[in-house]
Amino acid sequence: MGQVSLRGIRKSYENTHVIQGIDLEVRDGEFMVFVGPSGCGKSTMLRMIAGLESITAGELQIDGVRANDLRPADRGAAMVFQSYALYPHMTVAENMGFALKMAGVAKAQRDEQVGRAAEVLRITELLQRLPKELSGGQRQRVAIGRAIVRKPKVFLFDEPLSNLDAALRVNMRIELSRLHKELGTTMIYVTHDQVEAMTMGDRIAVFNKGIVEQLGAPMDLYNRPANEFVAGFIGAPRINLIARPEAAAPAPHRLLWEALTAKAPAGVQRAGLRAEHLQLGPAGQAIPAQVVLAEHLGDVSILHLRVDGLEELLNAKVGTAANHIMAGDRVGLQPDTDWALAFDANGRLLN
Repeated sequence: MGQVSLRGIRKSYENTHVIQGIDLEVRDGEFMVFVGPSGCGKSTMLRMIAGLESITAGELQIDGVRANDLRPADRGAAMVFQSYALYPHMTVAENMGFALKMAGVAKAQRDEQVGRAAEVLRITELLQRLPKELSGGQRQRVAIGRAIVRKPKVFLFDEPLSNLDAALRVNMRIELSRLHKELGTTMIYVTHDQVEAMTMGDRIAVFNKGIVEQLGAPMDLYNRPANEFVAGFIGAPRINLIARPEAAAPAPHRLLWEALTAKAPAGVQRAGLRAEHLQLGPAGQAIPAQVVLAEHLGDVSILHLRVDGLEELLNAKVGTAANHIMAGDRVGLQPDTDWALAFDANGRLLN
């Protein structure tokens, strides 16, 4: 069992309040992701679960047992850090089995547990190498293996892929998801990368300034964000947010606003629309816009567009039919209003 319960958790450093009262239940066997910008408190929360930071107020339970005052080694959690922290003079096998050796586990049993972990991670052929002989992805697998051999109730990952290049991060995301399905162990994963959060998590907790703005399944957060912060943080490219126009605002701004808010409830102050729901129409027959930058990615194009009256550029994600469009071109915009989101003056979702 690996259920983690956070009840009214707070963390303060003198007058600085880092975590401001978090209530959260991580289910047994769940892959939970803590995501948010730098300084939002997600890593601090993970370190409190691990026992590396004290808890100012509230209660932490692991499998129903109060863990606030337990030593890190007694909590049943194993942490994988951003830095690999491997001993350079030890082989892979020795690095993976070091914690077991310190705990007095017999060599035969250590070798067996290290061997099983190496098979799961597909690094059996690396066991006799030194860390300097490994790639970044291989070192990260060894760091994960060091956690696996302890057979923890909960795995804690603190931005473990940040040091890897883009292609290797994609491969490691796949490997970690496979590992979770194979082991069935509870995993809590911290990242600032919303793509990692969306592709790996069973549920995502979006952190901001020491609170959880929203907790839910990835597509629930994407399609039904609780507020403008979640809407803006989840999704790439960034969601389009359009402010209510003044009476004297240019016609394109007013036309776009009227289209997006035709079915909106009273009190709407900002409208949101994802880039894939902003399509192109013939220039002169739809809302006029000018292309500032066209990013042609092969299977899709992302257009950054200026609409008269809007301070910020709009993003449109369109298909290969737009591959001929270049910066400076004039286009028409046709929003899919069925996907429009409405926010009130406080940034909360209305519809």
